[in-house]
Amino acid sequence: MRFSRRFVLTAAAAMVLGGGAASAAAADSPDSSLWKRTELYFGTSKPGGGEVSEKEFADFSAKDITPRFPDGFTQLEGTGQWRSGGGAVVREHSIVLVVLYPPTNQHANADLEQIRTDYKHLFDQESVLRTDSTARVSF
Repeated sequence: MRFSRRFVLTAAAAMVLGGGAASAAAADSPDSSLWKRTELYFGTSKPGGGEVSEKEFADFSAKDITPRFPDGFTQLEGTGQWRSGGGAVVREHSIVLVVLYPPTNQHANADLEQIRTDYKHLFDQESVLRTDSTARVSF
C-alpha cells in the first residue's frame, strides 16, 4: 500500500467509522474521556499475485497485534482503491484495524509502528496507511 491510496470502505465500515449517535452519547456521558484513536489500513494484494489469506492475517493478528493491544481492537473489512505508480487504478480487499488507547499508553506509538513494519516486511507491501485522531469514549 502507498500513503496516497484512497480507500472506499463498505457501507457498514463507513457507518462504524463515522460514529454518529454513539459519539453523541459518549460526549454526554459523565464518565467519558478523550483517548487516542489509530486506524491502520492493510492492503491484501501481494505484488507477485494472490492475496493475503484470512488465515495469514489471523496468524499475523495473533502474533503481532494481540500481544501489543491485549485490551482489544476492532478489525473491519472493506474494499480499497488506489492509483499505482504506473497510473493504473487497483482495487483490493482491505483490512482496517481500529485501536483506541489512553494517551498515557507510552508504548502505543512504537507498537503501532512495529505492526506496520512487520506487515510490510511479511507480505511485501509498500506501506500501511495510518491515521490518528482523538475520540471521546465511554465504557
